[in-house]
Amino acid sequence: MFGYVRPQREELKVWEWEGYRAAYCGLCAALGRRHGLAARMFLNYDFTFLAMLLLPAQLRPELGQCRCPARLGCGKKRCTVPDPGMDLAADESVILTWWKLRDGVADGSWWKRTACRLLCVLLGRAYRRAAAAQPGFARTVQSCLEELAALERENCPSLDRPADAFARLLQAAAPATGDEARDRATGQLLYHVGRWIYLIDAWDDRAEDRRRGSYNPVLARYGGEEETHRAEFALTLRHSRNLAGGACVLLERGCWQGVVDNVLYLGLPAVERMVLQGTWKTRSQRNQTRQK
Repeated sequence: MFGYVRPQREELKVWEWEGYRAAYCGLCAALGRRHGLAARMFLNYDFTFLAMLLLPAQLRPELGQCRCPARLGCGKKRCTVPDPGMDLAADESVILTWWKLRDGVADGSWWKRTACRLLCVLLGRAYRRAAAAQPGFARTVQSCLEELAALERENCPSLDRPADAFARLLQAAAPATGDEARDRATGQLLYHVGRWIYLIDAWDDRAEDRRRGSYNPVLARYGGEEETHRAEFALTLRHSRNLAGGACVLLERGCWQGVVDNVLYLGLPAVERMVLQGTWKTRSQRNQTRQK
């Protein structure tokens, strides 16, 4: 996960924003409770969105208090109370993070590979615990990433094939609840958000990947002429967002509905515009600081 999936704060109601922050802090607390302090270091907005899809659809979030390890002098913060859905999101977050670090070991500069290798060791115990708790998801993530690595080795010129492998990985984060319609809608929402994440990240990283000679589906598809295909690329991104929104209509998320809708219909388009315009990397750090 990459931090692209975030709401537009100014468009949220006050109680929705407070609920979102409580979910963010609740996920952090769940990571610490289940996997230790090291796992908290990798918390981001994408995982918070996943948590809101897995939490119960209540009229108002059930809140408690937790101590923030990053702000020890600020007292306790409001957070969602422990919940099986939040625990699942924490486990899946650790699994996704660990495999992303493994990917960094195989692809990057010497410094990046070394840092990712050390972080893999640091997160290793948490990963083993999470994989033991969610073995099916861990196997699916490994299988999809191996498929993705094979496509990278052959320098696959398709946008759809690698994006599909990553999207199926995220789709697997939707648990089976026994409600077939709900499970299908949640899986489709995560699939299309995952496809969007993969493609927007590929566009965002194309300059760095070109410099390093690393695989990038945008470069493989368009060569050095991706700017002339910007509108075409934006169309496939919009298609994924529309399908994710269509799946969301079939879900009832209770108190989380406003934030989920905000992310899908406002947050993702805003991030997409910044990435395509080349302003994302400079603005995202400022926005992240302002939203905390």
